[in-house]
Order: sequence, then C-alpha cells, then structure tokens
Amino acid sequence: MLGSQLRRLRERSHITLEEAGRAIRASHSKISRMELGRVGFRIRDVADLLTLYGVRDSGERDALLSLVPRAKAPGWWHNYDDVLPSWFETYVGLEEAAGGIRNYEVQFVPGLLQTEEYARAVVRLGNADATAEDVERRVRLRMLRQAVLTRPEPPHLWAVVDEAVVRRPLGGRDVMRAQLEHLLELVELPNVTLQVVPFLAGGLTAAGGPFSILRFAEASLPDVVYLEQLTSAVYLDKREDVDRYLLVMDRLCVAAKSASETKDMLRRLVAEL
Repeated sequence: MLGSQLRRLRERSHITLEEAGRAIRASHSKISRMELGRVGFRIRDVADLLTLYGVRDSGERDALLSLVPRAKAPGWWHNYDDVLPSWFETYVGLEEAAGGIRNYEVQFVPGLLQTEEYARAVVRLGNADATAEDVERRVRLRMLRQAVLTRPEPPHLWAVVDEAVVRRPLGGRDVMRAQLEHLLELVELPNVTLQVVPFLAGGLTAAGGPFSILRFAEASLPDVVYLEQLTSAVYLDKREDVDRYLLVMDRLCVAAKSASETKDMLRRLVAEL
C-alpha cells in the first residue's frame, strides 16, 4: 500500500523514476521495487520522496510515514511461507489492514467464511499433489485468517456469491450441511453480510469471474481490487479501475437476494440436506 501511494504521488507530480532515485541517492530500479512493495522502506527515504512529490500537509505526511514501520514488520502469516504463494501473501496483509472487504465468488464459499472441513475439500481440489502435511498447513492458514472477523474493530465483510456456491455439495452432503449452518451463524455477526445471486437472475455483469475489493480506514489510501488467477494475482488501485469494479459489485448486490432472503434460502437448503 505504501509503495502504491508513492507511485501515485510520483506520477501525479510527473517525476521520473530516475529523478526520484537521485532524491534518495538510489537507482531508478530501487524506486520501482519500492513502488511494487518488493523492498523495505526507510523513514528518511519516504520523507524525502514526499517532499520531492510536494506533499506538505502534515496529516497526509504522518499518515504515510506511519505505514513505514508497519510495512517492515513481519506478519503472522510469514510463518506459512512454505505454503503461501508470494502473490497471495500481499492479499493476506491487505486483508489484515482492511476496514471493509467485499467479495464476489462463483464457485466456493469465501475463505473467511469456510468451515475447516469445507476448506480442506477446497485445498485438496486445488492442490491434488500436495502432501497431507501441506494440506493441513494450508487449512490452518485459512482458519487463522478468519480471526480478523472477530477481533476488536473487525472489518465489515460483505460477500455476494452465486447460487451454485451454496448448492454444490463440495466435500459431500455432511460437509456442505455443516458449511451452510456455519454461514447462518456468521451472518448473525454485525460485521458480516451475505447475499446469494439466484440462478433466475440470468446473466451477470461480473462475467469475468470472482474478485475482491478492499477498503482501508486511512482516507488517503486507495481501495484495492484483487483478482486471483490460477498461479498469480492482479492488484488494481487506479481510481478508474476500482470505480468500475465497485459499480459491478453494486449491480450484483441489486441482482442478489437480500440478506434476510439469503438467510431463508440457507435454512431451506440445510433442511433439504
């Protein structure tokens, strides 16, 4: 997030990578790596860059400088580097820092809402060659991520899922019944909203697939759109890209059953199982 903000400020000031590098006695490639979040930050370097980029407001400077020690601190998830792809590690960090998370899923229950058995079925499906130990570490990582929903001042999770997500008995009938019952428990939390888009809604504006939008408490930080692929991920934070996905998400919410209707649907599905 800090690197993204520095890139935005540099581009707004029409300053090249080379010019920025000279300001902190570094190469243009280091500036590029900083903006991609691939190297650590020093308070002095960030302060010098903010001055170069014309950031004079003390509130804005302090907000950005406060991110430096947070960017340097290792997260708990680093203990799972052996099963955590580098492209997903960034998402876990953003998820921990977000004040709001919006998900759209077409195949699986969102990771933050999965039961342990359902998560195990998902992990095995996507990692057919993984050892039993690797599977369990991936499941453990997913369960630990879920603590974000019940911590003090948790983010608000607003998930929209296709009807196929709640009808496909992943892991078997018993696993799916337990998963649906778990969803009914979670939606009672004040910071969890779930909506199901019914098959009868027809074609959807999100034909491109699942995505997440993360919003942060700091007003100076842009929203981030996360698009996961099979072996990589894309992070979008440009205003025009984010606005497009926010519009799609709003349309999905309109097409979906309301939160109360979704609860009724989940109860019926549990009874059917």
